[in-house]
Amino acid sequence: MIVDHKALGKKVALIRDSKGMNQDEMAAKLNMSSTGYAKIEQGKTKLLNPRLEKIVETLEVELKDLLNLNEKNTFNTSFHDHPHCQNVYINSAIEITQELERMKILVEQKNKEIVLMKQQIEDLRSMLDFLKK
Repeated sequence: MIVDHKALGKKVALIRDSKGMNQDEMAAKLNMSSTGYAKIEQGKTKLLNPRLEKIVETLEVELKDLLNLNEKNTFNTSFHDHPHCQNVYINSAIEITQELERMKILVEQKNKEIVLMKQQIEDLRSMLDFLKK
């Protein structure tokens, strides 16, 4: 089997990103340097079986799915440890990127709402203190 290491590195990067990990975190989980891991994502390092198996384990994907991920494959990114999140079914690398952007926008909106609510709480506390006097 001929492996396009550059394409494989891009797939690993997309999946890692969709799991919310940065390169440093992934490198730490693989017990390697960030620079060495970055070379994997850039396709500059050939992935040999032990390292590839560790990547698959860390990303919680099947090896066959990683090696054959294309427009016809589907993988499930699931957020089981958060009660307000749902399963996200993604059919392509383009959809992964779009979903990631959508999630970043959602997080940004929620962060703005939190700041606004904190300000409202502070204003209400001030009004309550004023009324107590």
